[in-house]
Amino acid sequence: MTATAIIPARYGSTRFPGKPLALINGLPMIQHVCQRVANATMVDRVIVATDDERIAAVVDGFGGEVMMTRADHPTGTDRLAEVAEKIESELIVNVQGDEPLIDPRMVDQAIVPLAENRQIQMGTLACPIDQLDDFYNPNVVKVVRKQSGMALYFSRAPIPCPRDLDSDQLAQLLPQLGLLRHIGLYVYRRKFLLEYPSWPKTPLEKLENLEQLRALERGVELYVAETEFACHGVDTPEDLKRVSQLMSVEN
Repeated sequence: MTATAIIPARYGSTRFPGKPLALINGLPMIQHVCQRVANATMVDRVIVATDDERIAAVVDGFGGEVMMTRADHPTGTDRLAEVAEKIESELIVNVQGDEPLIDPRMVDQAIVPLAENRQIQMGTLACPIDQLDDFYNPNVVKVVRKQSGMALYFSRAPIPCPRDLDSDQLAQLLPQLGLLRHIGLYVYRRKFLLEYPSWPKTPLEKLENLEQLRALERGVELYVAETEFACHGVDTPEDLKRVSQLMSVEN
């Protein structure tokens, strides 16, 4: 079974234009992501998908593989599907280009369930919530799972609701409750991915502004693997400074 990691990267960003090319310890962020993903044992190939010649030139410069895509894709998943249509790979991994501290083991953890069970069409990751502020933060997506590991629901709201606990009790018991934060890393079977973007948006997807709800609302079994590793995404220049500090400590 082959697995190809595709990293969608665009130059335009409301909060941080040119983000993929921002330097972290002397290297562009997109290079850090590519190198880390390439170290995942279950990944056979890493491709950067972009519509920007500047990003393509940088990826070429450090020896990475890049494929140019259309500029009018509404989502990263659509960009992913355009590249997937041009390659042969049973599994396609969608890795965010703004995760320069991604641990290669996270990618493997997301791939394993689909490698072991050919009935699973789509998978993702989640990690424990260890901060009460994250639980109530609408920008932190939460997920609840079936006992089988399949997703029940994703939400920006604090789910599941600890009805009988006040905030102090919840903060104290947080490590024991198994509350999960969704991580936006996805694995798809290629055939499923090529069809998925063509599905119309669903009511809950529109309400929560969470694309993965389109799959759940149409009855897709979406496996959520749990990881012990945290994410450190870069959305703003301030995030970049924080990640640079973390990377310096790591090295």
